[in-house]
Amino acid sequence: MDLGIKGRRAIVCAGSKGLGRGCAEALAREGAELIITARGGEALEATAKAIRDATGVKVKTVQGDITTEAGRADVLAACPDPDILITNAGGPPQGEFSGFELDDWRKAVEANMLTPIALIKAVLPKMTERKFGRILNITSYSVKAPIARLELSNGARAGLTGALASLARRVAVNNVTINHLLPGPFDTDRIRGNWRQVVAAGTSTMDELERNAVKAIPAGRLGTAEEFGNFAAFLCSAHAGFTTGQSILLDGGSYPGTL
Repeated sequence: MDLGIKGRRAIVCAGSKGLGRGCAEALAREGAELIITARGGEALEATAKAIRDATGVKVKTVQGDITTEAGRADVLAACPDPDILITNAGGPPQGEFSGFELDDWRKAVEANMLTPIALIKAVLPKMTERKFGRILNITSYSVKAPIARLELSNGARAGLTGALASLARRVAVNNVTINHLLPGPFDTDRIRGNWRQVVAAGTSTMDELERNAVKAIPAGRLGTAEEFGNFAAFLCSAHAGFTTGQSILLDGGSYPGTL
């Protein structure tokens, strides 16, 4: 299927690794021009080169921290009027609720709620004028089913979902959509980093943690960044204009509810 986004400009946040890279690669295969950002310059440039070599599309890189005002300003200077925006940022640390200070909560909200809101506010007017815009926020399975020891992430990501719910419906008449993708267990640096913390505490091994994680997934495996990116690309396509304000799980069937 031709997704109808060849030549469209797409900002992909945290696009050098993991789910962000999966999204960037999928959009590039459809001919979208990319602006990808990440904190690590080496990985960012390596990803950009790999995508250019594989697809021939234009890929612009912006090194910086998207959760800061300066990082957002640099990305928007490189592409002030994207057709597609995929927001993404690393999640806050895990821990016990009693151990979190107010500053920890502020940082979580800044990174995983206020950063997407700031970017959306900046790009929305031009999308509305052009009568085309696709905004996709990578949040978390925890929006549907809060995860123990990830209260910082649970709260900030659920807050973002609620904050954008009515906006998504107001701008839909202009062919601008705002949706959320909620990843469950994917084979990324993030999940393996969390596992390494558990291993460091001496309570398990990496193999044990992976086996236990897979047992809890009806699909019998972790998700891949490629399949996440392909799903994201469809939601960013010309064919997805009737889908907005949705929080869509990609979790291999892990969430047990019907709604």
